Parts: sequence; structure tokens; C-alpha cells
Amino acid sequence: MTNETIKNLEEALALSPDNIPLRLHLADLMMSEKMYAEAGAHYSTVLEKSYGNKKASTGLANAYYQQFKYSAAIIIYEQLGDDLSQADGIRFVKCLIKEDSMAEAAAVYQKIIAADPFFRDEEIDGYLRLPGHGGGSSMEDGDEETGSDNSSWFMEKPATKFEDVGGMQRVKNEISLKIIQPMKNPELYKAFGKKTGGGILLYGPPGCGKTYIARAAAGEIDAKFINIGLHDILDMWIGNSEKNLHAIFELARRNAPCVLFFDEVDAMGASRSDLKQSAMRHVINQFLAEMDGVGASNDGVLILAATNAPWSVDAAFRRPGRFDRVIFVEPPDEKSREEILRSALRNKPVGEIDYKKIAQSLPEYSGADINAIIDIATEDKLVSSLQSGKVEAIQPKDLLKSARQHKPTTAEWFATARNYALYANESGLYDDILKYLKIKK
Repeated sequence: MTNETIKNLEEALALSPDNIPLRLHLADLMMSEKMYAEAGAHYSTVLEKSYGNKKASTGLANAYYQQFKYSAAIIIYEQLGDDLSQADGIRFVKCLIKEDSMAEAAAVYQKIIAADPFFRDEEIDGYLRLPGHGGGSSMEDGDEETGSDNSSWFMEKPATKFEDVGGMQRVKNEISLKIIQPMKNPELYKAFGKKTGGGILLYGPPGCGKTYIARAAAGEIDAKFINIGLHDILDMWIGNSEKNLHAIFELARRNAPCVLFFDEVDAMGASRSDLKQSAMRHVINQFLAEMDGVGASNDGVLILAATNAPWSVDAAFRRPGRFDRVIFVEPPDEKSREEILRSALRNKPVGEIDYKKIAQSLPEYSGADINAIIDIATEDKLVSSLQSGKVEAIQPKDLLKSARQHKPTTAEWFATARNYALYANESGLYDDILKYLKIKK
């Protein structure tokens, strides 16, 4: 009966293609019948005709989620923000987990729990290991040594090196001077009284490869790599968060050379003057003490951190010996965009594509944006292939059409960053933003 209803609705829609409520009803019905690709195509059509339609946006995100297109779903969920229902918020969290964005997943999940304190999702708790939420136990004093033996789940030895990272030459050079060369030439640096170690804060719009370059830095010196998110540290019990943080630093010290990478560090290193909860202030103070190597040597421990909001990071983190090198990670340049396009379209049916020309048409697009564009184009070609009964290749016009649908997410970030660079830049910290935007003060 449902299939007959869908058929009747499709016939009605053919006579009235601009009828948005009818198209949405058809898409919802298709979702209930697990016709996710077809439903997604209808939601996309609604958004073309009614930009920002909340129901269509939510439906499209959920259709992407059901088809395992997590990166495309994430972009839409992020745009919907606080308009997400609890069920959609949970899907958002699961997408973030699948894309290994654990810190953001934990932050979104905490908002859901704050809105409904009695809500729990065992699957998410298990991934995020939230103590007291059905996840694993925290690192306590008695478990610290055990933690060093059983913590390989978040410690790795990357094979990725700088040569595997397209573009970003300025960022590579600065990282090399600060932490790579001291490890490769310890005697030379020792002669100048420079220790191996230190910190670098990477900042810039989301989706531009900050985590990737950090992992490549570890691979460059054959070091172990520990990726830390907010969920690895915060604990509901007073004092345990500080213990967790200390245990992580101790693990890095025992495994030197080691790169400690803190993702979304602004969540952990927020300005103390903005914090009303004393518990979080204690965590920040512990973080600063660990970076200073109070009671232990950080020699051989390289600390990298990433943030989308450097203006929210406490100034104390930028003092000498801490994150004393702050590096702007800009959206990929033309060559890098071309490499991203080639990589993402590999093993997909494509026509004659001038990658360089397409890359030129995508200024300010992040790597995540480019992948989203390709997901949209792939979705459209999948729908047309189902209708024609044969595989239809992705053409340049399909990518350009997708680019018109999906604007660069970096634009919103630069709108905020521009104000800080113009009006809160006494120390020159954001000069690289002005240079990128070609603004002269």
C-alpha cells in the first residue's frame, strides 16, 4: 500500500513540481520506507526552491546519516545548531564519532544531557567513555601505571609525514623550526641552550587539516602520537579531571619522543576570567602546571593544540615555554584543493574533469567543504543513475552545481576572525588573518 502511495505522490508531484509540502511529504514517506537516496534527492530539491527550509535540512542530514555519509550530514547538523531535536542531536553525535571528532561529539552530547539529565545512550557513552554515564572508568591514582599499559587505544605511531600533506608549506616550516629540528639536531640546539619540546597552537577555520598536520609532525620524527579530546579529561567527580590530565602527561613523558595533541583546546583552556565554575579553573591551572613541567621534565614531549577560537584561549597558555608559537592554518590553497579533489574522486565514476579549473572555482573552501560538495554531486548522480538504469559519471557541471548549493563554511569563521584581527590585535597575534584577507591596517 505504501509503495502505491509513493507512486501516486510522485505522479502528483510531476504535475505540481513546485509544491513544497507535497515534496516534503513524499520524502518523509520514502525515509520511512528506507528509500534514503530518493528521499535525500527530494529534500535537496526543496532546499533549492526554499533555501534554509528547516524540515528539508533536517531530512537531508538524516538521509545522509542513513547512507553513512557522515561528513555531509555533520555540515548540515552544524548549520541547524540549537534547532536540532534530541533524536537528531544523537545522530549528530554519532556522525561526529564516526568521523573521529570526539571532542565535538562530547560537547554536543553534554548539551543533550544538560537539557535532559536523565537521558543516556549506552552506545555513545561507550565510545566517549564518559565516567558515570555507563562508559569506562577514569584514570585514577591506582590505575595510572595500568593506564600506561592499556592506553594504546589513544596512542599511535603515525606513518604520515609532511610529504603526505599537500600545501601548507608555511605551517610545515614553522612546526619544523619549533619542534622537528630540535628533535633531529639535539646537540646543536643543546649548544644554544634550547631544550627539545615546547608547544604550538594551531588555529583557523574548521575542516582545514589541523589534526592531520599534527599527526604528520609526529610521523616526521618517528614519535608516538596521542590525540586528546575534552572527553578524555573531564570527569564528573571533583579532582578526577586533574588526575586524568596528569596521567596523560605522564604517559607522554614515559613514551618520549611523543606528540600530545589537544583538539579544540579552547574548551579546556578557556579564559579563566570567563569561568564561573571553580572546578574548571582548577583543570586549567593543572594544564598550565603540566605544560611547565612542574615536578617532571617535559623534554621530548611536544605539545600541539588546535582551536577554531584562539580569542577564547586564556592568554596564560601563550607565555614562553607553553604555546609560545601560534600558527594560522588557512583554507587549502589552489594546489591543495586540486589534490583533495583528486583524492576524494578516486574510485568514483567521473567524466573529463579539469581538476585545476574546478579547484580555481573553490576559493576559501576547506577540505571538509570540498568533500561535502563531492558527496552532494555523488548523491545527485546516484539518483539519476537509478532513474536511467546505468552508471552516470560525475561531470564538472555537477561539481559546480554542488558548489552553488554548498557555500564555504569558512566564511562565517572569517567574519568573526576579521573583527578580532582588526579591533583586538594589539600584540599582532592575528596579523596572518589580515594578510590572508588582504586587509591593510
